[in-house]
Amino acid sequence: MNSKKVWMHAPDAGGIKIPPLVRSRTTERITQYAEAHYGGQFLRLDIRYRGVFCYIDAYVEPPEPSSGLLNATGETREEFMDRLRKTPIHLCRLRYFGDEEAWGLAFYTYSNERYELCMYRSGGFWGPVEEAFDIGAMYLNAD
Repeated sequence: MNSKKVWMHAPDAGGIKIPPLVRSRTTERITQYAEAHYGGQFLRLDIRYRGVFCYIDAYVEPPEPSSGLLNATGETREEFMDRLRKTPIHLCRLRYFGDEEAWGLAFYTYSNERYELCMYRSGGFWGPVEEAFDIGAMYLNAD
């Protein structure tokens, strides 16, 4: 009988702490891809790491508020615009398993205010950071 242990991982559990060199390469890949494909749709990106996770947020130029909205918030136009410019849009969270081409993906759901497991367009649970950005970037196109 073969007692070889088979290691398996689930897309929504576990992972490997992201090494500094992988963090650096990943940040560069995401930034270059975002600029090339979504340039002008965001003011800046915030790519941060915590343990096994890479979080991608974007900051955008908010639309002009109506006078009714300003009355409801009790803010001036400048206060409103400043607050929204400082509010991140959570695009996605990546989970690292040791392969820079096969990340787990969680999509931020604003209805539940949490990250939820998400499949890539290929139908699988593993994929590259560029495709993950595409999925999260739907929030950049939302009006």
